[in-house]
Parts: sequence; structure tokens; C-alpha cells
Amino acid sequence: MNTKLTLTIEQSIIEKAKKYARKKERSLSDLIESYLKALTTEENITKVEDELSPTLKSLKGSFKMSKNFDYKKELSDRLTEKYL
Repeated sequence: MNTKLTLTIEQSIIEKAKKYARKKERSLSDLIESYLKALTTEENITKVEDELSPTLKSLKGSFKMSKNFDYKKELSDRLTEKYL
């Protein structure tokens, strides 16, 4: 069963993602669904957990963000920097 999902994403990212989807002859919804499936596959989650060193595992969950930290902006900035 398909369900609508509303996302808030920067307009420039949406335009680039639509262009990418057209080049791949896929819909943007299909690309996003495939990505989310890959992220949430139990095998992938377990694999990532297994690859963490004991030191990193001990640090997991210890980071505390400041109250005014805008993770959406930070994530967008980092992804734009990485892929564009």
C-alpha cells in the first residue's frame, strides 16, 4: 500500500534530485523509496553496528547537541558540500 509523505527539502535540492531522477528514468518517489529501503534493511543496520569499534560503540549516544542546533540545515549543508 502506498501512502503520501510530505518532506521539507530545500528547493535547489529538489530540482537537482528531479533532474537526476529524469536522467535515471525513474520517479523521485521511487528513488527516495529505494533509498529508505536500503537504509532500513535489517541486514544493513546490523552490518553497520558490527563494523563499529568497541571504543566507538561506547561513545554512541553520548553526544549532546545545543538547543539551538539546526540539524536540518547542518545536514543539508554537509550533503550539498559532499555531493555538489
